[in-house]
Amino acid sequence: MNFKALAARFALVVSCGLLTATPAAAQFWQCAPYARAISGIDIRGNANTWWGQAAGRYERGHAPKEGAVLAFEATRRMRVGHVATVSKVVSEREVLLTHANWSRPGRIETDVRAIDVSAAGDWSLVRVWYGPQGSLGTSAYPANGFIYSGRAPKAGTLAPVEMVKAPSETQLANLDAQAASGAAL
Repeated sequence: MNFKALAARFALVVSCGLLTATPAAAQFWQCAPYARAISGIDIRGNANTWWGQAAGRYERGHAPKEGAVLAFEATRRMRVGHVATVSKVVSEREVLLTHANWSRPGRIETDVRAIDVSAAGDWSLVRVWYGPQGSLGTSAYPANGFIYSGRAPKAGTLAPVEMVKAPSETQLANLDAQAASGAAL
């Protein structure tokens, strides 16, 4: 094989690799940092700790309000729980949620349906839209309730993934350092 043919094959392999590489600006979102960013509720750590941490710092309750964060309990399938921000209240037992890392790992979903399926109507058991299925998921998840931010979200703050600003290199380095030291996000 001559040098030109070898160089052409090498260029083809490299270009295929570049096409499959993730752009540097791509963001993999976890639910807790995303909920914190869009709700203004300044709680850190895994989602299953938010309800307890909110006690005495934020008002909590069992009625949905725009801008509130719905705190899901930890389960066998969601070992660290989940948090999602209410983008719209449809009725006492139906809301639209904006959240990250639910249907697809690291992705943001905007205005997805969630319904209260608890017997008491207190949002202690919730079904949430699941993208790959194209409907409400088949599972019901236990939830603690809503953490209220004390403010309604401003128009446009519950942004879809394309509008979310990617973190700077410094922010990414800080997150990596926190993860390496065992600090909670």
